[in-house]
Amino acid sequence: MTRINIDEFYSEIKKAYESLKGVVYNTPIDFSNTFSRLSGGKVFLKLENLQKTGAFKVRGAYYKIRSLPKEKLTKGVIAASAGNHAQGVAYAASVSGVRAVIVMPETTPASKVLATKSYGAEVVLHGRIYDDAYRKAMEICEKEGLTFIHPFDDPKVIAGQGTIAIEVINSLPKFDVILVPVGGGGLISGISIVIRKVFGKNVRIIGVEPEAAPKFKVSLKHGKPVVVPSKPSLADGLVTKRPGDLTFKIVNELVDEVVTVSEDEIARAMFLLLERGKLLAEGAGAAPLAALLSGKVDVRGKTVVAIVSGGNADLTTIYRVILRGLSLERRVIKLRAVLKDVPGTLKEVLDI
Repeated sequence: MTRINIDEFYSEIKKAYESLKGVVYNTPIDFSNTFSRLSGGKVFLKLENLQKTGAFKVRGAYYKIRSLPKEKLTKGVIAASAGNHAQGVAYAASVSGVRAVIVMPETTPASKVLATKSYGAEVVLHGRIYDDAYRKAMEICEKEGLTFIHPFDDPKVIAGQGTIAIEVINSLPKFDVILVPVGGGGLISGISIVIRKVFGKNVRIIGVEPEAAPKFKVSLKHGKPVVVPSKPSLADGLVTKRPGDLTFKIVNELVDEVVTVSEDEIARAMFLLLERGKLLAEGAGAAPLAALLSGKVDVRGKTVVAIVSGGNADLTTIYRVILRGLSLERRVIKLRAVLKDVPGTLKEVLDI
């Protein structure tokens, strides 16, 4: 297997960084006293939840669209997504003056469909799951001659996502560990290329994925991309069944470790970001912090950067997370009891 050409990739990421100026936000990197105290390290949060469209995906989508030849731009682009990639492509196409068609599963929350439409995209609802939407997108792509924008397994998309690492280094020239959420692997691929080019092996790169979809953890053990069964997760943006071929190759070569976090750990991280940090993060964005707070990654005495990749959590999810977080923090409790139906029994329970 040929090795990744880091120099060539890094050059592409620098081009992407220049092209994204004025198009996306250079999001803040914020020091957190609370999470530093809880983890024993010096914790900085890279706040991509404050990015345009509410997540990092717009970076890769815009750079990919900008890189297309004129004849492809004239016909337009298409994507399949139920989440942040849909909005990223829709916005990127809008600011580029390009037609965008987004195929979303029929089960997609109305808020996400409306957000995608608000950026000017044509939304097609099809199927129950992402795989159904993807097949429909490829059918439309072939029929209408559109260009498919892959959510992660594309060099230009990876380059766009890698611009986050350049911003981190510009704000924080020295750190020991960087924690990155892992879905299909586009984000961690771009970031790891920049980190290895600038710091070599002096910074530890750790990917974080949900226990509900441990595709990279399992694939790395097998030495090749494999399909894993997945379950619903609070970190729905990280639930993919298989790594990309290119992203697996990059992660296998450049990333130090991939850890998994449970649903309770993700919920607690979302809850604490909201209550202590005054930051709304979706499950995927909270996953790196979940790894820190759960002790899956030991950062005691080290400077660590956690990528908060997005903040597009719907209101029903936030409601469930708050209740779950309060329960995990032992601040609310549910009791079930069998009581005698006689006067005074309820008072006895309330007194206790």
